[in-house]
Amino acid sequence: MKIVEVQPQSNCTLKIVSDDGRIGNFDVSPYLKYEAFADLKNQNAFMQVSNGGYFIEWECGADLSADTIEARWKIST
Repeated sequence: MKIVEVQPQSNCTLKIVSDDGRIGNFDVSPYLKYEAFADLKNQNAFMQVSNGGYFIEWECGADLSADTIEARWKIST
């Protein structure tokens, strides 16, 4: 899956659009307990997500692969 759009939401979720047109939500909150994601507890830091196509990343260095997102996202109906 290639990510064509990522939109951070206020509830620690991301709205993701894939290259095949699927749209879904990915909950980042389970990852916040890990040191690499700790800075994302700050809402301003969380909102600064960048799309790398096959991954997403934040300025703090935290990142998630498209494969991880695809395995755990909830497709919108």
